[in-house]
Amino acid sequence: IDDAFFRRRVDAAVARRRAFGLLAAQDGCRLIHGESDGLPGVIADRYGDTVCLQLTATGPEKWRKAIVSALVRATGAARVYERSDSDVRALEGLSPVTGWVHGEAPDAPLSIEENGVRLGVDVVSGHKTGFYLDQRDNRLLTRELASGRSVLNCFCYTGGFSLQALAGGAEQVLSIDSSAPALTAARNNLAMNPGLDAARAEWREDDVFEALRVFRKEGRRFGLIVLDPPKFAPSAAHAERAARAYKDINLLAFRLLEPGGYLMTYSCSGGIGLELFQKIVAGAAVDAGRDARILRRLAAGPDHPIALHFPEGEYLKGLLVQVD
Repeated sequence: IDDAFFRRRVDAAVARRRAFGLLAAQDGCRLIHGESDGLPGVIADRYGDTVCLQLTATGPEKWRKAIVSALVRATGAARVYERSDSDVRALEGLSPVTGWVHGEAPDAPLSIEENGVRLGVDVVSGHKTGFYLDQRDNRLLTRELASGRSVLNCFCYTGGFSLQALAGGAEQVLSIDSSAPALTAARNNLAMNPGLDAARAEWREDDVFEALRVFRKEGRRFGLIVLDPPKFAPSAAHAERAARAYKDINLLAFRLLEPGGYLMTYSCSGGIGLELFQKIVAGAAVDAGRDARILRRLAAGPDHPIALHFPEGEYLKGLLVQVD
């Protein structure tokens, strides 16, 4: 293990994305996906000419300079920001590390264009590395399904699903999140896209579970509901409690869907496997008294590959469900 080792691994990871057309197609792309790119404990996301790096294990911690150098060499990035502040570092006795490790902060706020929609990215204080690149393809699917429908986006964060729904011709988009700063960022994102009809967007700061119960009492209905909650089960030890939360939120959503409506429901919990998640959603449909079918299984994009020897890397799972 030396500097050349990291150059080879980083070069190979970037080359795979380039060969697949990912680097040319989008401003935002995951460059290194941990174990699946042969670099356990290393995550690197590209946002234009900026790379955000996250180190979560002791091994790569000792080779920070080599990894940063390899990333700059392979991508030509103007700057690299480190966001090694995830809780998992504490399991290896590591303290949080954040800051610019190559180049300087950009003069203007960072943003990317994703499938024709411009979105702000906050690598310093946003979730993860500043944005959720893993949902890019699923946000595009939302756009394709939204035309003429009333859309409810739960746990909306900075509005990625919401803006794609508006771009797809949604009649109305109601977005809910408990974070006021996230909703402020979402409104700013909408303002960055003057071609989208802001009059069709409503942003609500609220607890999603409580809001959905209120909608149920009010008799509201939606043609498309997106459920992209935070990680309810960080490990298998939390699976039972998380299963109840997933069941509750999906049950509420099924009761709010109009006939023929779509539910896009996700779990990013490593402790909840795809088979269990599907059983939870099926149970929620039964309890809600709705006949439903899976139209598509959803996952992260190809810049988040899953190594055959590391199936645990398939953390994001989703279902596109239609009700009668």
